[in-house]
Amino acid sequence: MDTILIVDDEKNYPLILSAVLQEEGFETLAANSGKQALAILENSDIDLVLTDMKMPAMDGIELLERIKLKDPDLPVIMMTAHGSVAKAVEAMQKGAYNFILKPFDNKQLVIYSRKAVAVYQIIKENRLLRREIETRYSFGNIIGKSKPMQELFTLIRKVAPSSATVLIEGSSGTGKELFARSIHFNSPRRHKPFVAVNCSALVETLLESELFGHEKGAFSGAAAMKKGRFELADGGTLFLDEIGELAPNLQVKLLRVLQDKIFERVGGVKPLAVDIRLIAATNKRLKEEVKKENFREDLFYRLNVVHITLPLLKHRQEDIPLLVDHFISKYSDERNADYPVESIDSEVERLFFDYIWPGNIRELENVIESAVILCPEKIIQVSDLPRDFKESISNTLPMDGIAADAGLSETLAMVEKTMIIRALKMTDNIQSHAAKLLGIGKSGLNQKIKKYEI
Repeated sequence: MDTILIVDDEKNYPLILSAVLQEEGFETLAANSGKQALAILENSDIDLVLTDMKMPAMDGIELLERIKLKDPDLPVIMMTAHGSVAKAVEAMQKGAYNFILKPFDNKQLVIYSRKAVAVYQIIKENRLLRREIETRYSFGNIIGKSKPMQELFTLIRKVAPSSATVLIEGSSGTGKELFARSIHFNSPRRHKPFVAVNCSALVETLLESELFGHEKGAFSGAAAMKKGRFELADGGTLFLDEIGELAPNLQVKLLRVLQDKIFERVGGVKPLAVDIRLIAATNKRLKEEVKKENFREDLFYRLNVVHITLPLLKHRQEDIPLLVDHFISKYSDERNADYPVESIDSEVERLFFDYIWPGNIRELENVIESAVILCPEKIIQVSDLPRDFKESISNTLPMDGIAADAGLSETLAMVEKTMIIRALKMTDNIQSHAAKLLGIGKSGLNQKIKKYEI
């Protein structure tokens, strides 16, 4: 709902204007001075300011100038008497959207207000588009050529055009928010806001206000009305990260919004309608949380209309070289050197393939960012890797897959097969390159591929 701030030192005037504008579907706030108006603007989301020209202490011109310093695009309509037309023209020159002469026709006031708000909405959408360039979240910019990733791309292409609720599950660092943004920016809602909230970052009371907004005086410190993330995401997508951490009380309120598409601000009684697409994410298995009675079953099924599980990095090893190249390119500009880092040494690549990556893509990015800064040459060597990474990585063969009674020949065959598979992945299945990496001939590699039925 669009909010108009009415500023007039005559106390009855804001009441009259509020009645007119509220009847037309606007929400209104009132101030009897420029100082009050600035305080409200500091704490509330306003779409239009309707201010009188002549006021004591701070007149309309000064208020306009102060508003434009805070937000040059926020529209301001000046209300003025016939004798102050020259002042109104001055206000237009200083950035006022329009002016209206008192006494004015209510229809004219509504028309001016609607046009000003519509223009501001377009400006806000353009701001959003500038910050979130759509191509950044196209499928081509989510790095991955492995089978699990291609299957995900196919699923997202099917899901994005709809308004279905999506639940994304995956371990920390697998890119849940990136996938949520890709769904949004490939959907019909792409020109509307994408609003993200981390449900684990705030205590329950603050999170409720963050999600649903609050009315003035709803709690200690609520000096003004504030819109919540649901209102800010109206028409677009709301992304709730770490949904598994949502308190029981908020689970009930979220369920109601998903069912009825309405909610009230904290401390409010007026139902507000909202049109959002909800995407939720968690690093927990929500089905298990339902069994433990930590998460409502009815809410789980509301969220789980489309389910996406993101793979661990260790299960998509083919993507490691692509990700490495991407992160090297991303962080090369931060080097204080005359030449960029170009790639990683083959020994580093072997380490990356052997490592289990408990922190997934986020950990890989962190390692590459550090190595790019520390690397003195064009090729990242093992010595350039972060110390904690080198301490945690192990070059030994994992023993879990080897039976206690396995013979030497059987174990060596398993090691040989593992190394061949790894070499093929590292070289995009180009056998001549894999053979060179393994230090054997191409014909010998071909025989072993047949032997192990790779």
